[in-house]
Amino acid sequence: MHQTKYYAVAEIDIVDAGWIPDYVREVTRLVEQHGGRYLARTADIEKVEGERSAPGIFLIIEWPSRDAAMTFYESDAYRPYRESRWQGARSEFALVAGEDAGKAARMG
Repeated sequence: MHQTKYYAVAEIDIVDAGWIPDYVREVTRLVEQHGGRYLARTADIEKVEGERSAPGIFLIIEWPSRDAAMTFYESDAYRPYRESRWQGARSEFALVAGEDAGKAARMG
């Protein structure tokens, strides 16, 4: 049975950059230990459409499954880094299923 990949998508605006060095160093390792892979982690964002301002940083992590993503997110090892990000940034964070719902509609 094929397992659906999931993608963590985050928009982050930095308020206090003090948390960033430890976060990047330690969380990169934790993400990889949980099967995640960074696809994008950048401030190089070209706004093409929409009313909202572009975030300071845009992030996409590919996960092998929803369980892998949530196990990482809820882990005791990640908790202090997540809390430091909450203190030093405003973030929008979503977990997106790697599926094409339109594909099923086209096949029907």
